Amino acid sequence: MNTRKLESFASAARTLLIAQVGARMTAVLSPTSAARVEAPTAVRALEARIRERGGGEEGRRHVAEEQAYVWFNRIIALRFMDANGYTSPALVSPDAGRTVGQPAVLAAAKRGELDPEAFRNPASVERIIGLLDGTVSSPDAQGEAYGLILAAYCAHWNTGMPFMFAREGDYTGLLMPTDMLSQDSVRARAVEVLSAEDCRDVEVIGWLYQFYISERKNEVFAAFSKGRKAGADEIPAATQLFTPDWIVRYLVQNSVGRLWMLNHPESRLVEQMEYYVEPEDRGDDVLRISKPEELTVMDPCCGSGHMLTYAFDLLYAIYEEEGYAPSEIPGLILTHNLYGTEIDPRAAALASFALMMKARSRQRGFLRAPVQPRICVVKPVEFTATELDQLAGVGCGVQESRDFWQSFMHADVLGSLILPDGEVLAEARKRLVALEADTLDAADTLERAQRVVTQSEYLARTYTVVVTNPPYMGSGKMGDALSRWLKKHHPEAKSDLMTAFMERAYVLCESGGLWGMINLPAWMALSSFARFRKALLRRVSIDSLLHLGRGVFGSDFGSVAFVVVNGCPAESRRGVYRRLFDRHVEVRSPESIRQLFLDSQHGRYVALQTVLRGLPGARLAYWLSPAMTRAFTEGRPLGEVAAPKQGLATADNARFLRLWFEVSRSRTCFDADSREAAKVSGATWFPHLKGGEFRKWWGNQDYVVNWANDGAEIQTYRDAHGKQKSRPQNIDSYFKPAISWSLLSSGAPSFRYSPAGSISGHKGPVILSDRASANCGLLNSSVVESLLQATSPGVGFEIGHLSELPMVDDPDVRTTSSVVDALVAAFRSDWNAYETSWGFAGSPLVQRARPGKTLSNALECWWQDSVHVAHAAQGLEMENNRYWARVYDLEDEVPVDVPLSRVSLTSNPWFRYAKTSASTEEDYHRLFAADAIRDLISYGVGCILGRYSLDVPGVVLADEGSTLDDYLRSVPDPSFRPDSDGIIPVTDVEWFEDDIVTRFRAFLAAAFGRERLEANVRYIEDVLGKSLRQYFVKDFYRDHCKRYSYRPIYWMFSSRPDSRASFRALIYLHRYTPSTPSTVLGEYLRAFQAKLRAAITRLEDTGTAADLKRADAHRRALAECEDYEREVLFPLASRGLTIDLDDGVLVNYLRMGRALQKVESIEKKRTDAATWTWPNHPVTPEGL
Repeated sequence: MNTRKLESFASAARTLLIAQVGARMTAVLSPTSAARVEAPTAVRALEARIRERGGGEEGRRHVAEEQAYVWFNRIIALRFMDANGYTSPALVSPDAGRTVGQPAVLAAAKRGELDPEAFRNPASVERIIGLLDGTVSSPDAQGEAYGLILAAYCAHWNTGMPFMFAREGDYTGLLMPTDMLSQDSVRARAVEVLSAEDCRDVEVIGWLYQFYISERKNEVFAAFSKGRKAGADEIPAATQLFTPDWIVRYLVQNSVGRLWMLNHPESRLVEQMEYYVEPEDRGDDVLRISKPEELTVMDPCCGSGHMLTYAFDLLYAIYEEEGYAPSEIPGLILTHNLYGTEIDPRAAALASFALMMKARSRQRGFLRAPVQPRICVVKPVEFTATELDQLAGVGCGVQESRDFWQSFMHADVLGSLILPDGEVLAEARKRLVALEADTLDAADTLERAQRVVTQSEYLARTYTVVVTNPPYMGSGKMGDALSRWLKKHHPEAKSDLMTAFMERAYVLCESGGLWGMINLPAWMALSSFARFRKALLRRVSIDSLLHLGRGVFGSDFGSVAFVVVNGCPAESRRGVYRRLFDRHVEVRSPESIRQLFLDSQHGRYVALQTVLRGLPGARLAYWLSPAMTRAFTEGRPLGEVAAPKQGLATADNARFLRLWFEVSRSRTCFDADSREAAKVSGATWFPHLKGGEFRKWWGNQDYVVNWANDGAEIQTYRDAHGKQKSRPQNIDSYFKPAISWSLLSSGAPSFRYSPAGSISGHKGPVILSDRASANCGLLNSSVVESLLQATSPGVGFEIGHLSELPMVDDPDVRTTSSVVDALVAAFRSDWNAYETSWGFAGSPLVQRARPGKTLSNALECWWQDSVHVAHAAQGLEMENNRYWARVYDLEDEVPVDVPLSRVSLTSNPWFRYAKTSASTEEDYHRLFAADAIRDLISYGVGCILGRYSLDVPGVVLADEGSTLDDYLRSVPDPSFRPDSDGIIPVTDVEWFEDDIVTRFRAFLAAAFGRERLEANVRYIEDVLGKSLRQYFVKDFYRDHCKRYSYRPIYWMFSSRPDSRASFRALIYLHRYTPSTPSTVLGEYLRAFQAKLRAAITRLEDTGTAADLKRADAHRRALAECEDYEREVLFPLASRGLTIDLDDGVLVNYLRMGRALQKVESIEKKRTDAATWTWPNHPVTPEGL
């Protein structure tokens, strides 16, 4: 089955059908439409439906979308029946199995062949014949005739499949899509895409269902990101996921199949169950089942019916084995065994259709006398006070009855979570029998009351098996009605909709029955589900569980499938657990996960449920060895020893956070050791721990936060109603030495020592401890990585996860501290080797320059040093792992080896380039050299602009409005003098004396010796694969923006917004003054234009074809520069624009308008930034 082709078709079909149905609706509702004369009742019904859906354009949009879906289902259903030979002639497909051509039924009609069973309206037959023989005129005779034919067959099939096809005269017939006969129509594309092979299995219907609503799902999640909550319109799309076939088979075989096998051990059914997990226990606690009819299977979130259709197959095998006649089995299954509920009527229609197709595939004559599937659409029903008086009576003791009748008010949101009162249901049945329709005030009251009773009959009873893929939705996305329901009826499971459905399955399933699900693994370990887990493990016995990892539903957060016995577990109850992944972060295909399952011993564990229940938080850490279990039960939780703490949540990072290099160095304090010291410093900006990428021991120190005057502005940051927006949490822990980590991570955890001076963030929490070295060593060990798999199953390491880590006594603090200290020192040195660290002292290549030696010698020395440090750190990390494995008695259970690719030093090529195609040392050396040369060039430009000096370590000029005089006060006699005005032209040839290539060559000569200059230039160009000028013109600014996280500190004045400008000049943000644009204009842009004019004259004088061509290019460049001066740079220079570094690069860059080369990630923030009121100099929407 080509699912990509199905996805493309379904997505395009939705767009086309919505447009076509919408156009038909507009035509039908026109005051002069023929439909108002020919089908007035249907038009009124359509208008009523539009009003129900909100009225006006909103109502029309909703109805167009729902009817497009209805017609998509009908077209797919007819194609499926055509492909399987259930229709004759084929209704949407051509004759003889062809995929191109007119529908067979239209060809038959042209021959005068019209089935009298389907065509019972003589007027319709007469018009069809007239349209086809030309006696009735029409702008589209064949199209109109085919529409009438299709409408007749829809009405014909309505008797057997009312859930899919409407009766004659229904308003949905008015909205049949136009253009049904063209080869671009949805009908023709359905025939082309849905091959006969695809239609052999009803699974294709489920795939189409998922793909059809995928665009709507994207729309819903986009709305969630903007704060919208899920209501009735959002829940079906937001929570739909189509379950892979093998997972369905696992769930059904281990629930329906297992219940049958335990009651009939002589059965050979197991031979047909490839995904059956052999149980560890005999199953004495399961329900007794004597005959197939007693196996009642409920899917309370049935979607398109995948669970039920496979259950049909397995039940058929059971009936067949028991000797039932094949002709009666399909009807028996649909009558006695299968039940489903669903809130989306279109999905329910597909489920019913799929079951009927299953029945027809087993019994040829089934569609002539069909048994209706027991699929119930749970719809909202509400009664007025008067109606309730009639239905429930008045006076005392009737409140339960009134509540019963109103129990489905929010059914389109709550669905099968609703639990009607079974005792009241019995009375309600009797009440309805006693009431006659004419005694009720509203004509449809009896009909609505009957719907309440019908829906209650599905939801108030119990079933021997419940199996489903429930909706997943965290509480943060729930609308009010759903959120209130879960808090009231599922207080222990309220964190997610899926766990509420687990509790609902427990109630729906008979005692001793089995229920199974696939959902997310969050409930297995997160602390927010602790109460739920404890209650669950007391109520049910986990029979088998597949921990699937990531990939079943694409790039998901992981999934878990399981089957439980519904009843209190015995003390000796054991479950079979399968861990079908090695690293949770890895996304695999469903097929690769299936192959792991088929290896019956792969990741197989057997766990006593009492042991799991005894773990902290009753976490389902089934894989824990006895030693690990002992650690959890005997060790002290980390939260008691050194409590992890969440830090500052600013509520507006754009306002309060900066990358450290954006702001003035003199307004930043990096070493305050207390709040008092910070306040006394008078600084505005202080280091802020914000998590970051995987890196151990030291680093990820990128941000600063505005904590001026003890955070006065943040601490009083409130909304318009006076409610505090920021959350300055655990404020007494600020500025203290700590261990930090990244809250969010899809890989292994990484912990870093942070010295005094930083404020922790809510995504970069900290652990305060007097034993920082020992604790950092433990936390970065493979022991903790293994233990965290029990407490942190998802994509992150929350404070609660770490708080429950078991701590044992450390017998040799001195040894472990020396290892950790060595690692911290190595990683600190590595972090500071790159200029985006505030501890950067200078270029590693310049530091390794030796008299008489070339740049290549320095680079080779840097390579060797980096490789040596990486191997040394690898050895230390392994020593750390061995130490803690001994302490925890886990030497044979946790890995102690550390791959070189996981030693998280930036200068470690095997780590830095792990995700590239590099495989040999030569590959790594090549990548290392290229980055080292780009780093050197960046440092060189910094020296040219005065940020750095060859003579003193660290930054020199880093304050707002810094000047050359400031530089010379710090470096009185520099070996390399920075540019006097801080403006460096970057052009395609050397037009200026202070051209960037000229200045960089001078830097190279000063840093590595003039005698080796040409050799060093050649080496740089060999490594880059291009000339220095090409690099500066084409690549440098892009590399700079990336290096500085798209908050560049060097800005490129550019005569075009892209990288192909004729004129460019680089400035240093911290040397910018209001006169800088005037200097760029007067000293560089106008000078460049003068040079261009002179060059044009000279080239024209020579008169050669080549020179004339160059003169034309210069004229184009001149025109570009003249436009730039007139429209952009002169107006900017005239304004004398001031900037404030505290506003940050984003704001200041945007204020320069079109004067600077566009940086896409900055420009896309313009609209948002223009609404900010906090900058000292606000952004305008249009720039200049």
